[in-house]
Amino acid sequence: MLRRRILQIVLYAFLLWQLAVVIYPLFIMVATSFKTNFEVLSNPFGWPQKLNLEGYRTVWELNNFALYYRNSILVTVVSLGLILALSILAAYGLARFQFPGNRALYFYFLAGMMIPIRLGVLNLFRLFLKLDLFDNLLALILTYTAMGIPFSVFILTGFFAELPRELGEAAEIDGCNSWRALLHVYLPLMRPALATAAIYHFIPIWNDFYFPLVFIKSDHLKTIPLGTAIFYGQFQTDWPTVFAALTTAIIPALAFYLLMAGQFIKGLTAGAVKG
Repeated sequence: MLRRRILQIVLYAFLLWQLAVVIYPLFIMVATSFKTNFEVLSNPFGWPQKLNLEGYRTVWELNNFALYYRNSILVTVVSLGLILALSILAAYGLARFQFPGNRALYFYFLAGMMIPIRLGVLNLFRLFLKLDLFDNLLALILTYTAMGIPFSVFILTGFFAELPRELGEAAEIDGCNSWRALLHVYLPLMRPALATAAIYHFIPIWNDFYFPLVFIKSDHLKTIPLGTAIFYGQFQTDWPTVFAALTTAIIPALAFYLLMAGQFIKGLTAGAVKG
């Protein structure tokens, strides 16, 4: 009994330490956004002497940050929608139907997880130039969709394979075809898997700096990571404004995770307990 209690104390201490490691940088970021530039340089890890909202005013009034926000939301939402829609169809076909080349096609998707898409950025650049998609948000959407499909197919195929085939057979007896069985029988059961895939892809898409830097040049098409870079000067940086922009940028990601957290945890633990 004593040994179990000691193990619990050690476990909780470790979890609290991990929590502090995650929370402390966020605390520093938020606290810095309320400081003056002099306070940041003289006392970077301390509390602000008073709440200074100048950084937030600069972000929202003197720059196109609201426009960057809209662009990031548009690109992220459309990309996630396409990733999930296309991955559901691919995973459903791979998990529920046997056809020549089924396994080869599945491993083809897995290969997409192993090969970084950035290796093909030059070819993507040429392709978007020929399609007249350079300096267009559609270029980012297509790139992120291609990046996200392999992992989503991997996750969703595993979930589809775990669902009893009797569900689909019962739906067919009741008159459902494959499409109606997918929409009305399988998809409601796939919410944990969909939440897992959505959260996994939301953060990299929302925070990505590389592809907007390569494919976007117009100021009105910049996303938040690219727009935040304008606050960094060559010789001087307004740090409170930078951290105000970063603090504002994490709000959608945090809200999305809190909204999907319950289903995400179910997705991580699915199949861990057999009943």
